[in-house]
Amino acid sequence: MEIRPLETLADMRAVEDLQRAVWGDNESEIVPLHMLTTVAHNGGVLLGAWDAEAEKLAGFVFGFLGTDQEEPRRIAAANLKHCSHMLGVLPEYRNSGVGYRLKLAQRESVMDQGVRLITWTYDPVESRNAHLNIARLGCVCHTYRREVYGEMQDALNKGLPSDRFQVEWWITSQRVKQKLNSHRSSLPLDSFTSAGAVILNPTTLTAGGLPQPADRPATPEAVFALVEIPADFQTLKATDLGLARKWKLQTRAIFESAFAEGYLVTDFVRETVIDRERAFYLLSQGGVKLDREE
Repeated sequence: MEIRPLETLADMRAVEDLQRAVWGDNESEIVPLHMLTTVAHNGGVLLGAWDAEAEKLAGFVFGFLGTDQEEPRRIAAANLKHCSHMLGVLPEYRNSGVGYRLKLAQRESVMDQGVRLITWTYDPVESRNAHLNIARLGCVCHTYRREVYGEMQDALNKGLPSDRFQVEWWITSQRVKQKLNSHRSSLPLDSFTSAGAVILNPTTLTAGGLPQPADRPATPEAVFALVEIPADFQTLKATDLGLARKWKLQTRAIFESAFAEGYLVTDFVRETVIDRERAFYLLSQGGVKLDREE
């Protein structure tokens, strides 16, 4: 597998095709060739994972320079960030490390530009994405955005609010370096619970064996708290759309309230508990130090 910049028209057509394979054939959801080409050749980053043996594009990552500043005329170089818009991997290459390698290559390209922050959005109830973004890459999150893309029609999102986490990846920080060098692995669940972290919305199982959240989630009161999400949201959604919506709305309320009180997501744990897989975000409050500098 070769990770390389995508530059030619053939590359851009391959990215269009890959988007359709991942998100469906709705052309309104596809970033088109002319936009990919313009961004890639004007300060953006478009990288692909090329499977030479199969002679096809296995995955891609795409983003561009941006800023969080509200007054563009006052933007300095230090205020720039890289806005990572899309990461897509063909189904047959998932769980093989392709997405992780693409993010590492993106980090190198952005550091070469002298930028130290990358942000992107993802669905907070998708445990696979949470594991990559929070547990492996070392992102943090204190921003919850409702209905980022409005009503979406692709197979992954249709019928549910397009709420998203906006994560921050401080790519030159000691925290991220330690995560990437495996010196700062996620702790097991019992390390947090034994230290007093309460699961705010512990699940029970429906008659059909699907996880359902607590009817009345607790409010975080200590330095640490845990928020549970489904371990496999897409299977849950395909089986019970109403329950999937309940999860979306409950986690929206929990995270919006917690972020307003100064908590942020700093870790993610996914493990087997009493014969079923469960997934939890770690909320941290106040004195947790996040190194943003080298």
